[in-house]
Amino acid sequence: MNQHQRPIRVGADVGGTFTDVVLINEEGQVWTYKIPSTPPHFEMAVLEALSHLLRDTKISSSDITEVTHGTTVATNAILEQRGALTALITTKGFRDVLELRRIRAPQMYNLFFEKPKELVERFLRLELSERMSAQGEVLVPVNPLELVHLKERLKAEKVESVAVCLLHSYAYPQHEILVGNFLRQHLPSVYISLSSEVLRERKEYERTATTVVNAYVRPVMHGYLSALRRGLASLRIHAPLMIMQSAGGLTPEEEATRRPVYVLESGPAAGVLAAQSTATHLGLKNVITLDMGGTTAKASLIEEGKVRYSPEYEVGATLSAGNRLVGGGGELIRAPSIDIAEVGSGGGSIAYLDAAGGLRVGPRSSGAIPGPACYKRGGEEPTVTDANVVLGYIHPGQLANGEICIDQDAAKQAVQDHIATPLEMDLLEAANGIHRIANARTMRALRAVSTERGRDPREFVLMAFGGSGPVHAAGLAQELYIRQVIIPPLPGLFSALGLLASGVEHHDVRSCLLSQEEDWAKNIEQIKDELQQKMITQFQQEGFAKSEVTLSWSADLRFQGQASEIRLELPNQCFNEQITLKLNEAFAVEHERLYGHRSDPDNPVEIIAVRLVGRTVGQNQAGRFVPEQSTFRSEGNRQVYFGSPWGLISTPVIGRSDLSSLVKGPLLIDEYDSTIVVPPSMIVHQDDRGNILMEFDNDSA
Repeated sequence: MNQHQRPIRVGADVGGTFTDVVLINEEGQVWTYKIPSTPPHFEMAVLEALSHLLRDTKISSSDITEVTHGTTVATNAILEQRGALTALITTKGFRDVLELRRIRAPQMYNLFFEKPKELVERFLRLELSERMSAQGEVLVPVNPLELVHLKERLKAEKVESVAVCLLHSYAYPQHEILVGNFLRQHLPSVYISLSSEVLRERKEYERTATTVVNAYVRPVMHGYLSALRRGLASLRIHAPLMIMQSAGGLTPEEEATRRPVYVLESGPAAGVLAAQSTATHLGLKNVITLDMGGTTAKASLIEEGKVRYSPEYEVGATLSAGNRLVGGGGELIRAPSIDIAEVGSGGGSIAYLDAAGGLRVGPRSSGAIPGPACYKRGGEEPTVTDANVVLGYIHPGQLANGEICIDQDAAKQAVQDHIATPLEMDLLEAANGIHRIANARTMRALRAVSTERGRDPREFVLMAFGGSGPVHAAGLAQELYIRQVIIPPLPGLFSALGLLASGVEHHDVRSCLLSQEEDWAKNIEQIKDELQQKMITQFQQEGFAKSEVTLSWSADLRFQGQASEIRLELPNQCFNEQITLKLNEAFAVEHERLYGHRSDPDNPVEIIAVRLVGRTVGQNQAGRFVPEQSTFRSEGNRQVYFGSPWGLISTPVIGRSDLSSLVKGPLLIDEYDSTIVVPPSMIVHQDDRGNILMEFDNDSA
């Protein structure tokens, strides 16, 4: 697999509202196509967009040598509870681990809070009387007769997928492998997920929950990728299909099918990687990213040029980053992911009045079907997009490739009938209320990755993308006292560009329990050798030479007896006493930053896991992309409502290519895939890479 023999690469990002497809050649020239998503058969939008691009660009399908893909198909299967009929096989006495969870409630004072329904019903949580000790001693061997009865039970219940999670298999997987081999031999049509293959990490509930999620979505992901592969073949595209992972980096479709739990947040991860690449080219070290699309708003932090990672997250929580101190509101995923906070606040988020007559926005979304009222595709309820059309932020007429046509009258009617009239408000004030509440919801995500992490947002730059991000960016920056906002080229397709900026990436982990009294160097080097050998072998099997792979190490540390850990980088050199001292100090500094104290000097620290990330370098970087010239040009002025103290202002409208010098707001920059709103309090200019930079005007501050 030679990274330098790829004349045309494809990036396809499937969102809840729109699907974005991008082509790039060796020189970095980009062709784009944006189309409404096609639930539940999301692959249809990808294939239709590709067909249009191949026809319009005259590019031959044989010239395409790689298809990179980000999708929310697996996440949607969890949220909509439409995964496979799944069974769990576990050690006797641990049947109810899924139900006990962490005994936490995300809403502390809500006496009526109900835990999410378990993905595996109790009658399908089956026990084996085997038992392995924590030291690897076989206390009770696997009984072959039990396996036979187990097989018959699974057949009778017509189970589609099985998760196997036995006690201590993170360290001693022999029993789990035996059970897995038996089931694969006798139930070849059933998907088998072993916890030792999905997550070799201690913590019984976390390991069980992650393996169950993997089993639950595995048939769904297999079906989706198979349908996409058949569709690509019908277009005569036989290039490798690579899937973006939650932690960034691409993985082959076979690996994504085997361990789909690692690709649940693939779309949002791609956007953060594109932002990191752009920030690097601009020489920016500290950036807060805002990815606001049609369904959700997502935020992440780039600090000292590095993306932050999270050891776990929840799918289906009110805030997907969760209450970081509590949790329990969604399905736990103990898998590496880029640290992203997500809220249900996008362009398609529906505005409504609650039982008390208060104005609410989201998390319910109009999605791709029927979409906002202004799309005239059957939607009647007002959305954030409708409010932005009423305010004058979004231009009426054709959007993107003409697949959507914005109807301003329909937007006004929806806001008037459902919000303004019941509240006896002016239409513009009602629309502005929707816009501001959407901002308030989005602020939760921005604060979750900044102030809740002990970071001061005033020390960061806000980089906004997604179809709705540039519309809301200035108002959000003002709330957080962020001085500068950056809008990269093609903001509405930025996540698809991120797919093209990525190389292949694999993750692995080994649990351990090393106190300070033990020889950290000897034990860690032994673990590193095992992990490195396994990972290099995996890359070589995929066609990469050892020299093309870079390895990054990290370790999870905690004070002895703590339940929470902190992940710190490890140097690539051999572990020694000097590194031990630096690691202890780094842990103390980060613990103080997160929790406000360092604890007592004699409080022992222990290492509970060693992690390895292997990466290949992507061929193209986001900062090198050469987007096609925008077809939007200056169209005079538009009446825009900026709220207090400015009110309704006749605002100049230009295209990005028309911005040749420093301009003071108000200003609208209409684009193929979004609109950049520059309020009166800001000044704006364009750099030599095509990025729009907005800053607060000192005279207006």
